[in-house]
Amino acid sequence: MAALKSFEKPLTPEEEIEYLTKFKIENDKSAKDTLIERNMRLVAYIAKKYNNSTEDQDDLISIGTIGLIKAIETYNIDKGTRLATYASRCIENEILMNIRSNKKNKSQVSLQDPIGTDKEGNEISLLDILGTDVNYVLDEVELKVQVGKLYEQLNKILTPREREIVQLRYGLTPYGYKTQREIAQRLDISRSYVSRIEKKALKKLEKELVQEN
Repeated sequence: MAALKSFEKPLTPEEEIEYLTKFKIENDKSAKDTLIERNMRLVAYIAKKYNNSTEDQDDLISIGTIGLIKAIETYNIDKGTRLATYASRCIENEILMNIRSNKKNKSQVSLQDPIGTDKEGNEISLLDILGTDVNYVLDEVELKVQVGKLYEQLNKILTPREREIVQLRYGLTPYGYKTQREIAQRLDISRSYVSRIEKKALKKLEKELVQEN
């Protein structure tokens, strides 16, 4: 992991104006290199805020450096703001775009991929959750979705009670798969009421899926 102390000291305001002028007016490439090198502490500082177990610090610094270079190239010297102020937004945006892109790629799965198990230990997929009627619709569209898309629809379409029952019923919570009777006991309602809510919720999801595709 790169430490802040391993990077060169930031430019003074006077030095910054000098090198920006050389690069922007005289197209001095060495001035651009200096602007990059002397702003690497800023990149490392911002990258550190987003460092976690899934994102390597050095990778984040590399991505942030791309944002820094874009900032230097698009910076308007006539605006009067410090380069660091403008560059900070560019660096952060570059890192955030990369993180979102990685999450999107990781969440893309087949509807037939297992996402949990039922009470008997059998694997269940998104297709199992949505039912055979929806399977017919999906035969005519691409059999790929994002898991995140499903949760987005659950949150957008269903009421809190419907969402809770669907998530418990099909193992979409840390509590695993629950029978209608177990859900009824947990929520202190009748099993038949659980069944009605579940069917209504799945109909909503089916309708939305048909409209989108």
